[in-house]
Amino acid sequence: MIKDIILKYNRPGPRYTSYPPANFFHQEFKTEDYHRALVQSNFEKPENISIYVHVPFCPKMCHFCGCNTDKLDNKETLERYFDSILKEINSVAGLLNKNRVVTQIHWGGGTPNSVPFKYIEKVMARLQDLFKFSEKAEIAMECSPAYLTKDYIFNLKKAGFNRISLGIQDLKLDVLEAVNRSPARYPIEEMVADIREAGFTGLNIDLIYGLPLQTKKSFLKTIKEIVKLKPNRLVTFSYAHVPWVKDSQNVLEKLGLPSPEDKLEMFLVAFNELIESGYISIGMDHYALPDDELAFAKREKLLHRNFQGYCTKETTGQVYAFGSTGISQLHGAYSQSIKNTSQYIKEIQENNLATERGYQLTEKDIVVRKVINEVMCNGFLNFSNCASELSISVEKLKEIIKFDIAKFEEFKNDNLLEISEEAISINETGMMIVRNIAMAFDPDLAVNTNQYSKTI
Repeated sequence: MIKDIILKYNRPGPRYTSYPPANFFHQEFKTEDYHRALVQSNFEKPENISIYVHVPFCPKMCHFCGCNTDKLDNKETLERYFDSILKEINSVAGLLNKNRVVTQIHWGGGTPNSVPFKYIEKVMARLQDLFKFSEKAEIAMECSPAYLTKDYIFNLKKAGFNRISLGIQDLKLDVLEAVNRSPARYPIEEMVADIREAGFTGLNIDLIYGLPLQTKKSFLKTIKEIVKLKPNRLVTFSYAHVPWVKDSQNVLEKLGLPSPEDKLEMFLVAFNELIESGYISIGMDHYALPDDELAFAKREKLLHRNFQGYCTKETTGQVYAFGSTGISQLHGAYSQSIKNTSQYIKEIQENNLATERGYQLTEKDIVVRKVINEVMCNGFLNFSNCASELSISVEKLKEIIKFDIAKFEEFKNDNLLEISEEAISINETGMMIVRNIAMAFDPDLAVNTNQYSKTI
């Protein structure tokens, strides 16, 4: 039943990590527009601040990666890059209300833990000098186990980090070799023990399914080994094959990718094993232990999502991004920094900000974003409550999203949801194809097969 449903709805569509999706961003949105949006964000909700720091550097380039990365081979560039991040932080902090509180910091890349720790320490010290931190702030870094040492782990803890996200991807050495990814520097079990000994309260582990040489049997074995480590949160990312965006992914086609049927089997065996092991399905291939705050938020319909991943409505903030390619996700605008590292450095040194493209949200966009967020994260939407939060009438809300109950007939017939003029409630099976359901709330969706990856 579940397998049939997933196969039926495996169609191209947005991931909805933002609304509108990033393909709507345009270069008419300039640095001055971002400057205005930064100032305006002080008067908008949420008041909390989320910070993203992008480190584009990698010692080697993984063939599957869709991120903005640079080969780490130039110390001078590294020095200038972090000097630019510090300058950008100074510029943005000067525009924000000092009473606003930081509730999230996330370092991504690239491979943040591949750079000398002194750079991380400098940036964290500057953030702590310029911003007011919540006592419960979640401070996390994406780490490759290939470059993580015990000293680095303990240094991160001293600098204020309390969560590590280990990008393991797969435990099979032949899979890692095929995708040009180095294996863990030392045994994962020992690494996890060191993370816990250092006092980290959160451990995420990231895996990818759909890579060359992976099979249902091998991926299940990896899942079973990871479950033994009891990470607080676990993600089984579906490999997004978009060679028209990232040319390096063409290498994987030559090696041979698993068939869609094999990929689906990997997803299903991972899902079943994790649920049987006590994990709660959060959504979009994300899982958490029952006592994790994300699991609690999911139960209470208080889950939220931004470019940094899942979070709670309590801890989420407007996202302020620093570094090349970083996307600031404000209430009224999105702004993405220049992707090219050397151009980013030049622009920051000359103009303090480095906007490459962005998007100014309309009132309509804000309404649709709210609806899609509730559907994607919590699988539930009460039209009256949602309209009240947006300070509009139910009639206006439905007019904006072009609500037509007939759009959901197929989902209803497949027993994926219950829907009425008052509310929509999506069941557990329906949440497996929630991106498809969210698409029915998107009034301006036009799907091009070379624009989005498939939903599963």
